[in-house]
Amino acid sequence: MATLIQFAQLALIGWLPGAAVFRLPWLDRDRRAELDAEERGFWAIVLSLALSLGAVIGLAAFHRYSFGRLLVADIVVLAACAIVARGRLRLGRAAKRVTWTALVPIALVALGIWRFFPPSEYIIGGKDPGTYINEGVQIAQRGALVIHDPVVASVPPFARDLFFPSYHTTDYDSLRFMGFFVQDVERGTVVGQFPHLFPASIAIGYGIDGLTGARRTVGVWAILGLLAVYFAGARLAGRAVGAAAAGLLALHVITVWFAKYPNAEVVMQALLFAALLANARAHVDGDPFFAPVAGALLGLLLFLRFDVVLGIMGVAAGLALGAFSGQRARPSFVATFVVVAGAAVAYLLGPLRAYAAGPILFLQTLPTWESWALIMVALTALALLALSWRLPEAIKALGPWVPIAIVAGTWVLAVYALIFRHQAGKLAIHDAEALRTFTNWYFTLPALIAALIGLALLSRRFFRDPALISTVVIFACFLFYKIRIVPNHFWMTRRFLPVILPGALIFASTAVLSGVRLPRTLTGSTRTALRVLFIVLLAGYYVRVSRPVVQHTEYSGLIPKLEQLAKTIGDDDLVIAESRDTGSDVHVLALPLAYIYGRNVLVLYQVKPDKANLAAFLEWARTRYRRVLFIGGGGTDLLSKRYGVRAVASERFQVPEYDSPLNAFPRFVRQKEFEYGVYEFTDPDTSAADRDFDFDVGVGDDLNVVRFHAKETSEGHTFRWTGPTSYLSITHIRPSNRELVLWLSNGGRPPAADPADLSVFLQNQLLGTVRVGNGFTPYVFPIPADLAKQASATGEPVELRLVTRTWNPHKVLGTPDDRNIGVMLDRVAVR
Repeated sequence: MATLIQFAQLALIGWLPGAAVFRLPWLDRDRRAELDAEERGFWAIVLSLALSLGAVIGLAAFHRYSFGRLLVADIVVLAACAIVARGRLRLGRAAKRVTWTALVPIALVALGIWRFFPPSEYIIGGKDPGTYINEGVQIAQRGALVIHDPVVASVPPFARDLFFPSYHTTDYDSLRFMGFFVQDVERGTVVGQFPHLFPASIAIGYGIDGLTGARRTVGVWAILGLLAVYFAGARLAGRAVGAAAAGLLALHVITVWFAKYPNAEVVMQALLFAALLANARAHVDGDPFFAPVAGALLGLLLFLRFDVVLGIMGVAAGLALGAFSGQRARPSFVATFVVVAGAAVAYLLGPLRAYAAGPILFLQTLPTWESWALIMVALTALALLALSWRLPEAIKALGPWVPIAIVAGTWVLAVYALIFRHQAGKLAIHDAEALRTFTNWYFTLPALIAALIGLALLSRRFFRDPALISTVVIFACFLFYKIRIVPNHFWMTRRFLPVILPGALIFASTAVLSGVRLPRTLTGSTRTALRVLFIVLLAGYYVRVSRPVVQHTEYSGLIPKLEQLAKTIGDDDLVIAESRDTGSDVHVLALPLAYIYGRNVLVLYQVKPDKANLAAFLEWARTRYRRVLFIGGGGTDLLSKRYGVRAVASERFQVPEYDSPLNAFPRFVRQKEFEYGVYEFTDPDTSAADRDFDFDVGVGDDLNVVRFHAKETSEGHTFRWTGPTSYLSITHIRPSNRELVLWLSNGGRPPAADPADLSVFLQNQLLGTVRVGNGFTPYVFPIPADLAKQASATGEPVELRLVTRTWNPHKVLGTPDDRNIGVMLDRVAVR
């Protein structure tokens, strides 16, 4: 029953409203009824999603979103269509029947389902994917774009600097979590870092199937991207070209990776190619229905990413150049785009002003010649658009030369970037290498040559879709000129995914399947076989490269661990998470604990917070919350005589994370480790000062150690590796103490590494330096009487500082361990 309800909800949100709008008996319905049945189905989905996403953003902008209200809004759209059409929503005899061609998009959907699912379990903070997921879940849970966070608002003024000190900027006041800005700490208003179109779809997925539905959203968008590329490519160069381009796109390693990994690029791919297809249907094929559709989709994209302005520029350029062949921009397209884009501008300059500040600064800092070049291009395009209704014959005569000029310019730039462009002067190496990096790592040289040939061949049918060709060329020129295309992290290189990769595949498929003339001495079947062979070889290469990630699920098993942790925390508890600056990744768990599982969470700003201020905050918090907890993996200096700390739990688990070497293909799946302890703040413990300090490192030590590596166990010893400089809090020293004993081992440091020399400081006073040998051995350091007396007088914890010569196992031995490690510390005693 639950599954049937989900399917009904999915149909209401993603099919029925668009199908009703598509069938309205206006704007020459019979013309669009003649489209292939599969494309009509595609438009029903795209229109429904556009309407539903618009409803989500509109309702959330006024703090009124809920999944139930979205369903009501879609029902209202259905009812309104039925009323204004007087029930005449059948396409009638003009509708083209379903034929074998429907098998192509069905095959693409099946291919996508096979390769794009299951999605990653990336719901933690720290990077873009977790921000997108948590933004979407927050829309679903709190019904707003700018959310009210009662935990932020409740923190008393004297304690705010502990968690979110003011940045004194006009765009946002502080940072709540990585990716979430505090706009007003007094009111507790918080907004996500990224525009909300993709999170709005995540909110819809969450409403249908909880966190599982939210995670699957990115895969659905990736499949829609395949379909959009197929239909746009098929209209431009034929069904075979569209199918080949979309199929190769589905096989490509970057598509596979990001179809499972929350990102906005796959959304941009789907909606921008849909907008390009609608634009071609409206301005080239003459179908008036698609003009406002194209304008609305382009405007809606402004709620997704700023770089969609390149897509808007591409469409504008296509409309301007279309004037040479008598094409005219439809007023309904312009009007619809202006209305939606106006709302987007108000949104970007309002709730998303922190996001918009970056692109605005980029435009303000452009060199003068680049600014003037953009202005001149814009003025030329506007002039062509204005003249498109009555373009002088003298100018119209230049039409045949426009595609030739574009192709020639693209070829010249490609040859220059591929062969002659090298790092020199102010030109950064990653900019100089951009096209070569894309070609050699992600596309292949034969495919690039085919794409350039295909672009030249498409010049003969340029005016069949000038906007699509212009958009791909504009994206390529901008991204390969200045924007990073660099494999310093192979999986993260995705700027070419929305437009350049699918566009280049369309061009290459055009050259192979419908453009290049093979020798007439070959039989027809031989020529066909050679064409197919090129596609098969390219597909085989993409399959081979992507094989490791098809079955990989990033962070698989993380969600059950987070749910387990969340169950141990009550609704009336407060959790303080360790700082982002500890070197540990435990702080990334704070975001989903707060914004998915609804726990009260604060993240410390500093590794060494002000103890007096923290003690005052804890005194206040313990009157408001049942328990005040701390979660950390080692690296926060918290101990004080003003309060006590009691260990509650300790957890250590691993999740799969794909290897991400610098400037190299990923090689294997490694295990990302999360190791943390949960502690409760209590009243001060006055009995500890009556006994000597004797501490076992690696067991419940998270509040004592700073700048150490994670806990480990070897040969019955619990220990931690030191870093270049590590700190340990000795909770108390008695005036009679005279020696510090450290149980140390160099861990079998190889001769090729530097000697394991360790310098020991107590309260910034050097106690001695030793060369640590193999095997755990006690090393004794004398404590001067005056230092012991001075340290004991304060009653506060004493800082032990260890300075070590480190070595890197990956660099020295070639092992996967790329940490900079010092020596192994097992135990600390003061006698």
